Amino acid sequence: MSKGLVLISGVNGYIAAQTAKYFLDQGYSVRGTVRKVTSAKALLEDGLKEYAESGKFTVVEVPDITVEGAFDEAVKGVTAISHMASPVSFFFTDPEPILHAAVTGTITILNSALKAGPQLKTVVLTSSIASIKDTQLPPYTLTEQNWNTIAESEVQRLGKETPGPIIYSASKAAAEKAFWKWRDEHKPAFTMTAINPVFVIGPPLTAPKSEKDIGETYHSIWTVFAGRPHPPPMAGLPATVDVRDVAALHEYPVSHPRETDGERYIASDGVGHPQAIADILRKAFPEAQGRIVEGTPGEGYDGEYKGDAGEVVLIDNSKAGKLLGGWVGYEKSVIDTARMFERLL
Repeated sequence: MSKGLVLISGVNGYIAAQTAKYFLDQGYSVRGTVRKVTSAKALLEDGLKEYAESGKFTVVEVPDITVEGAFDEAVKGVTAISHMASPVSFFFTDPEPILHAAVTGTITILNSALKAGPQLKTVVLTSSIASIKDTQLPPYTLTEQNWNTIAESEVQRLGKETPGPIIYSASKAAAEKAFWKWRDEHKPAFTMTAINPVFVIGPPLTAPKSEKDIGETYHSIWTVFAGRPHPPPMAGLPATVDVRDVAALHEYPVSHPRETDGERYIASDGVGHPQAIADILRKAFPEAQGRIVEGTPGEGYDGEYKGDAGEVVLIDNSKAGKLLGGWVGYEKSVIDTARMFERLL
């Protein structure tokens, strides 16, 4: 017997696909939404093929998540919702459609959730550290109490001149604020929880067929593994978390709804650095040592991947860590991700 039916919006996304697998492995059934069923081909025929054939994993089309009522059919009979469909890129050039999709898509699925029936117990939002990182001067430690207070006003000030990362940050902050405002206004019977990951790394559910299929947040692992010059270290907030930890954090509120109602959880583990990636991969793949650029071993990071002496913005991940009981770990994330790239080399 299934533990329940979970709706995952944007199920063909990098994080969403691994989240679907986690729910399925835990005994749930999953209904995923996509713009076009063809975009879920890799899941249906490869990554989640066994579950698709058994009927535990199904896919439905929601062509436009911003249309009121777009999720009305998709939510029927579901016991939980993970809303993960939202634009993701650090190279956006026009903020208006991005913020519209992020905010309106969140509101439409919540409005549909009100029509789902009493069996719906939980709605989980995939937010981001981008909605938490604020503008205070370092050094400081980020917690779930922090909010990004500048990105949206920067979008208003700069318009189409807004840098892509700020557009993305504004979209995540605005969408999560809309999520909580909706909760205050509607006081639904179901519980509501937000998950706020940092840069997500770790293996995609299905191996990329070409470099263009490699996600932005873990592309640096490919760059190093492919033997190219090390990319520059991540600017600003180099924290990372494994995609499988993010998936597990989406399930926890579904199995513990009252404990997590109204809460935010920062998903963060290791601090990434290109030199650390090179050191890890040269050790794990000795046959690739002639390809992977050596760099300066040990430089720029500490041995526990928790930062370096120059770190001025820290992240308190203890709240989510207590739920999981531990993290996958930076080394395993890097190695498992690289294994997904072997067929491309």
